[in-house]
Amino acid sequence: MPVPRDIPLPLPANPHLLELLLVVAFIAHILFVNLMVGGSILVLAFEIRGLKDPDYDRLARALATTLTVNKSLAVVLGVAPLLLINLLYTIHFYTANALTGMAWILLVPTIAVAFLLLYLHKYTWDRFSNLKLTHISIQGIAVALFLAIPLVFLANVNLMMFPERWTQVHGLLSALALPSVLPRYLHFLCASLILTSLFGVGYFGRAGFPVERTFQSLTRPRLRRAFYAIAFVVSLAQFIAGPLVLFTLPSKGLAAPVLLAIFTGVILAVPAVWMIWKELSMEAPDGKRLPIIAGLLALTVLCMASGRHMYRGVALAEHKRDMRVATERWAEDSAQAAYEKSLGQERAAQGIAPGQALFQSTCSACHGVDRRIVGPPLTEIAHIYAGNPDGIVTWARAPGKKRPDAPQMPAFASLGDPKLRQIAEYMLETGAAPPK
Repeated sequence: MPVPRDIPLPLPANPHLLELLLVVAFIAHILFVNLMVGGSILVLAFEIRGLKDPDYDRLARALATTLTVNKSLAVVLGVAPLLLINLLYTIHFYTANALTGMAWILLVPTIAVAFLLLYLHKYTWDRFSNLKLTHISIQGIAVALFLAIPLVFLANVNLMMFPERWTQVHGLLSALALPSVLPRYLHFLCASLILTSLFGVGYFGRAGFPVERTFQSLTRPRLRRAFYAIAFVVSLAQFIAGPLVLFTLPSKGLAAPVLLAIFTGVILAVPAVWMIWKELSMEAPDGKRLPIIAGLLALTVLCMASGRHMYRGVALAEHKRDMRVATERWAEDSAQAAYEKSLGQERAAQGIAPGQALFQSTCSACHGVDRRIVGPPLTEIAHIYAGNPDGIVTWARAPGKKRPDAPQMPAFASLGDPKLRQIAEYMLETGAAPPK
């Protein structure tokens, strides 16, 4: 598993505060992303149905007016979670982005084109009234782009949680093959349609919306029923998509608090779906249960978002710990290297060669220049290894025992070959020099 170094800089705030802000900011962002994606799909579906029933074309047009607003809010509110996840999971997030490279970079022009298509579709409704298939095609392309964009985001967010798979990923397609990406995508699409449908219940069912002036046959209760029906059917599909997400997640992140948050969300969602069914069972749905339904589902989203964040934290805990150790070791090595560089500069100014300094600090306790202390003097070593400093390096890495009257020399492989080479060259130079 790759264990890269982290950036050795302090966070600008308490990590727990940043995590809380990430969950809240993500919920605010994903709310309008769901409305944008779900709304785009329903506008396309209603406009196609409007080819036979003009009232549904009018419904599609009315719903389309909300898309550009939701799009703008989704973009603006997306800045905060993006910055927060960069702070808390810098290396993991950018590694995932790098591994999906081209797809991640193409998100910027893809989003721009999708937004422009939304505006084109919105403001050409009358102009293309006799070219409905062309007008529908514009929305169809926008929907296709909106379906692709979250898939890239989900692949990246999923990939960052599994550093053990980084070496196996070579682009978006291999990232999509990782566990739970496609189930999470299905879960996201279901959530988008449910939220947009409930929004439709409130938006078109409110007293202030001019239903009678807008539609010929669609009434307020019929509109509520149509949107409640979509929300109910997709909610049933969500009860399939949710367990698929859970069962495809690697078990390493499924701690007790994660499961508690997820199952609490499920428990809160059940009465919400039951209330949707009760609304559908009425001859003329009045929408009075909508605030309670919305409240329960809001708590469900909060539980799911919290559980998702906790899963990410648990799944990456061991890797982040390894990264912290590697970073601390790198910082220590860097400080030592800086100290040695400074010390080397001082010794150079004093005429002391690096090999001499290393010999004095490492070898001089056992080796004299022309007299034996524990090991042989440098004069003898220079005779044995004349012109062969690599022989000294090889010996120092893994010494044997040659002299029965002397202890075996310890290994000095930890110094590294460059330093051992400097010591060897100094020993040969000093041992071969004529006595002063």
